[in-house]
Amino acid sequence: MSLSVDARHCGAVYVIRCTGRVVAGEEVGVLEASFIRGLREFIRFVLHINDISRVDSTGLGLLVRFLSHTRNRGGDLRLAAPPPFLSNLLQLTKLASIFRVYDSEEEAIVSFLKEPRASHPGDASVGPMVLFVDQSPDLCAFVRALLHHHGYKALSTCRIHDAKMLLTATKFDYIVLGPDNSHRPSDNVVASLKSLAPTATTVLLPREFKHEDPERAGLDLLRMMQSAGKS
Repeated sequence: MSLSVDARHCGAVYVIRCTGRVVAGEEVGVLEASFIRGLREFIRFVLHINDISRVDSTGLGLLVRFLSHTRNRGGDLRLAAPPPFLSNLLQLTKLASIFRVYDSEEEAIVSFLKEPRASHPGDASVGPMVLFVDQSPDLCAFVRALLHHHGYKALSTCRIHDAKMLLTATKFDYIVLGPDNSHRPSDNVVASLKSLAPTATTVLLPREFKHEDPERAGLDLLRMMQSAGKS
């Protein structure tokens, strides 16, 4: 079986789920490419490995190498839900002593959320905390950058389930639902999120937001947040 990966961000954590083999050749290349994409913006990684069927020396070496990359940048690479053979392999190779290993993906993500957020050069935001939820990673990146530039502290996710996890672990002042959540039963979504953060101000962006000129979209978002915060 070849290797397939499914990657997403959950707040300041980059999560990679692997299925198949992590072995020399194309498979290692697939996982390395996913790590490299994540390192463009993130330094905190969770690698979900429950569905890995085989790891060779090259594959294990890749994990050690990116563990060093992330820690050298002030982050970490944490393993989630290893199958029994891989847990045994980590013990036999003594690598269990350098990796932080968790029974589930959620436990590994929450372990990061309970720590102070890793800082990035130029990230001096000390303002209100914002959670942005939208299915588009690109729109998430735009909104995070925009809000940081205007003095907010912003985290984002593409999944409602992850949003609930973030709300449980972190106190937010604003919850902003992007346009790709607008087709959902918004009342139910808002209610479920608000129940986890009853003091947070909620903003729902219209569907046309993602097609607007960036400058106008940014101004509209800031105005909507300011207006909602006063009401």
